Amino acid sequence: MTFWTAIVIIVGMTIIGSVLRSRHNALNGYATDQQGNPVGPSPREREMAAELTELRERVKVLERIATDGNETVRLSAEIDRLRDE
Repeated sequence: MTFWTAIVIIVGMTIIGSVLRSRHNALNGYATDQQGNPVGPSPREREMAAELTELRERVKVLERIATDGNETVRLSAEIDRLRDE
C-alpha cells in the first residue's frame, strides 16, 4: 500500500464517520449550529412547549368533567343556579 492510498483510505473513513455521526444526531434530535455547537430550544419554542403542556392539562380537566356522570349533573345544576342569581 502506498502513502497516497493510505491517505485516501483515512480521508474516506473520516468522511464516513462524519456522515454516520450526523445521521445519528439527526435521528436522535441533537440540534447543532454550523460550527457543531449544541443548540437548545429557542425562547419561543420553550414558550410554546409550556403552552402545550398547559393546554393538555386543560383538556384532561374537560375530559374528566365530560365523562363524570354525577359531576356533570352537579356542574349543570351549579351553572343553572349561577344563571338564576
